[in-house]
Amino acid sequence: MLNGIRIIEIEGIGPAPFSAMHLADLGADVVVVHRKGGNPTPGMPAAPVIDRGKRSIALDLKDPQDVATLKALLRTADGLIEGFRPGVMEKLGLGPEVCHAINPALVYGRMTGWGQTGPMATMAGHDMNYIGLSGALWYASLPGQPPVAPPTLVGDIGGGALYLTVGMLAGILNARQTGNGTVVDAAIVDGSAHMMNLLMTLRQSGPQNSDRGASLLDGPHWSRTYACADGRFISVQCLESKFYTVFLTHLGLEDDADFIHQFDPASWPKAMQRLVDLFATRSRDHWAKVFAGTDACVAPVLSPDEALGHELSKARGIWSADGPLQAAAAPRFDNQTPVPRRPPARGEHTAEILAEIRASATQEGETT
Repeated sequence: MLNGIRIIEIEGIGPAPFSAMHLADLGADVVVVHRKGGNPTPGMPAAPVIDRGKRSIALDLKDPQDVATLKALLRTADGLIEGFRPGVMEKLGLGPEVCHAINPALVYGRMTGWGQTGPMATMAGHDMNYIGLSGALWYASLPGQPPVAPPTLVGDIGGGALYLTVGMLAGILNARQTGNGTVVDAAIVDGSAHMMNLLMTLRQSGPQNSDRGASLLDGPHWSRTYACADGRFISVQCLESKFYTVFLTHLGLEDDADFIHQFDPASWPKAMQRLVDLFATRSRDHWAKVFAGTDACVAPVLSPDEALGHELSKARGIWSADGPLQAAAAPRFDNQTPVPRRPPARGEHTAEILAEIRASATQEGETT
């Protein structure tokens, strides 16, 4: 889908390289600039999954000759992605003004936690800090328990990488119409707050306060996970009344007085405790079979390794164990199936890319 689009990624960690991987999955030519002679980021493998589908060139951005190589690459690019703190690229002589002087149509993607501007722009932070401040972490637990969200998913990936991907694509579309590039200021604190708008809409239909455990999605007995007899978990979220009725029917509770008033917050605590006790009597897989094939909106909570073997994953090819465990490209299209390529070794394509730069420079000279 993105054939013909070239993205230059400056090596980093977290959401910026994830966004670049997403674009590579969809067919963009993503050239990641790895540090010359450098080792992988501590704790990261030499060829991480998020580098899949990219080409690698090794450069030292403190070396003027290598900086000149990067600038030559930018002349051929639709976009650049970097994930440093504000001001770092400027110190390297590669800020937006410099890059737009080289390529006016370039979309300059910047990924940060706190944003390019504001009182916290230069402060350090991580996923949990960003979503804590944005409000997105507030509902991530039951009342009285410390909020805990799945690592990276709400902040780094949801509020960060995916918003950067959308910003890059929007910028490229605009640049192709106008010839003018732009700077994409993708901040995790912004994106994770923006993702709250659906929940804010649902709040308008329920209790009008921010108390944890009081909204339609984090308070009711029909919207939570339950521990089962084997220590595993089952997820329940039958919001609509017709699905709630199916849920109760399969538990034999359709006429039980404790469950009749689905949307009455006063009835939730007692109904929840009864479900806590009920689900604890059987294994997760037992309950999964009870609700299999129904519209009760109940599903087992699987680990990624378990998800690999689930019939849905097998049918759609969601997870792959061909190499490191990883999920397939998404979204899908009716006329093609994105097939991610392997991650490159660091600097693997340096000679190839340098040859392309020389060929491009020669062609420009002949044209001139």
